[in-house]
Amino acid sequence: MEDQLLGPGDVRRLAAELDIRPTKKLGQNFVHDPNTVRRIVSAAEVTADDSVLEVGPGLGSLTLALLPAVGSVTAVEIDPVLAAKLSATAAAFAPNSAENLTVLQADALKVRAEDFAEPPTALVANLPYNVAVPVVLHLLAELPSLRRGLVMVQSEVADRMAAEPGSRVYGVPSAKAGWFAEVRRAGPVSRNVFWPVPNVDSGLVAFRRVDPPSSAPREEVFRVVDAAFAQRRKVLRGALAGWAGSATRAEEYLRAAGIEPTDRGERLTIADFARIAEAKQS
Repeated sequence: MEDQLLGPGDVRRLAAELDIRPTKKLGQNFVHDPNTVRRIVSAAEVTADDSVLEVGPGLGSLTLALLPAVGSVTAVEIDPVLAAKLSATAAAFAPNSAENLTVLQADALKVRAEDFAEPPTALVANLPYNVAVPVVLHLLAELPSLRRGLVMVQSEVADRMAAEPGSRVYGVPSAKAGWFAEVRRAGPVSRNVFWPVPNVDSGLVAFRRVDPPSSAPREEVFRVVDAAFAQRRKVLRGALAGWAGSATRAEEYLRAAGIEPTDRGERLTIADFARIAEAKQS
């Protein structure tokens, strides 16, 4: 028997069996288009050597596309009903590769490296819109084995995650993501491939891990980032006054880092933020 993917009828039938009514609170929009999940797996460039982490597998649409393509899949699902059903769905639709699946009923924002029997090498997921950025940043921080990934998120979130310094939408998500990885947009996704149809379009975001730009503590660098964008209209001398202790000290640290005190956070790279943190420590 060949492995199969979920179509629109399968998604609705499984949801009915489980008495699942998709909720906005959990960001539940289930993909029902086989071509879309095939495209995601292809764009993720995963291979049989990869141990893939999937967050929010839902009814299993993307899971079934991943299983025959990779070495193993660990699916992290917060909903106990969905988590309990996933292995059976894999056995029914992907009998040749279902043994490669591990289901972890957990909150992705709380998982730790020790929760995984095999260190994940790639993240491939359709992420709930309301927690997409925190989940990606948490997993990159917690799982050094995670070398690359492809996530589907709300289109505006994809823009913010992949924005370059100087862009109108560059901010905390893009700056912090830059500490861990090179991030880029990897294409749009129509809202019509979901059930129920969301009110927003989606986009794919790809990332590949890079070395941190500095030996400064990440937590301190991120405090600088948070302060710089907390009041976007302020120049850095004022925006960083609370973090530095005063506007005068902020100016000292900025000049030591080679940055104009009258500049604004949206023009700085993550390496620039790191130099500011280093100036305070020196």
